[in-house]
Amino acid sequence: MTGRRPPDRPRRRYAIPARIFVGNLNLGTTGDALTQLLSEAGNVVEVYLPSDRETGRPRGFAFVQFASEAEAAEAIRLFHDREVDGRKLTVNAAEDRPPRRDGPRPFDPTRSGGGGGGDRPGRGKPFKRKGSRRGLRGRKRSL
Repeated sequence: MTGRRPPDRPRRRYAIPARIFVGNLNLGTTGDALTQLLSEAGNVVEVYLPSDRETGRPRGFAFVQFASEAEAAEAIRLFHDREVDGRKLTVNAAEDRPPRRDGPRPFDPTRSGGGGGGDRPGRGKPFKRKGSRRGLRGRKRSL
């Protein structure tokens, strides 16, 4: 059954109509401020402001879900190219992330935030021997 979708699984959509993407946000914009601003267009159900993994700071965009498709379309009409906090917003329908063609990303130790060092440059953290403390003490005594 290769290449066929099971009948009980719904077909994937690539546009989520009640969800919009809001880009070019000021980094000081909060979820509450965005909810208050976009409530002009309709009932805001959820606001998601992604943050950077390493710094924890906002990334400058958000995904906003409305109660209906008509409200999302109204938000796009009202807020696309509107200036907010000195920045011109980009507002459009959010698209579902397409599936990866090559499957999950393989582990790459050079990309991990391991910090490097040790005798293996560019290979992440230096090798740490595994074992119990008792075993380590015994090895130290035998040297």
